[in-house]
Amino acid sequence: MPGETDDFFEDLGRRGHEPLLEKAKGRIKFELTDGGKTERWIVAVDNGDIAVSRKNGRTDCTARTTKKLFEELVRGRENAMAAALRGAIQLDGDPELLMFFQRVLPGPEGGPR
Repeated sequence: MPGETDDFFEDLGRRGHEPLLEKAKGRIKFELTDGGKTERWIVAVDNGDIAVSRKNGRTDCTARTTKKLFEELVRGRENAMAAALRGAIQLDGDPELLMFFQRVLPGPEGGPR
């Protein structure tokens, strides 16, 4: 059943170009666990041009976390870099991609992004 995570990635893919990511280039894979199931999303960014897919392939960074935590990121209740620093998101590869990705996530309720 589609939920907030699916909606977020589908919306991101429809944007086509995101000015907040114009200095980013690379592919980041999100592996989101929920019970025994893992969802995979790949976001490719090329100087702001975005493509989102669920196909496996080469990536520059992999971010592993729970689907529950990712939904908190999408709601603006959690910060991706803070979660990575405390180990709630495990990163392999280029952490700078997660820093750029943080820009497209909502900020705290009532606060800036």
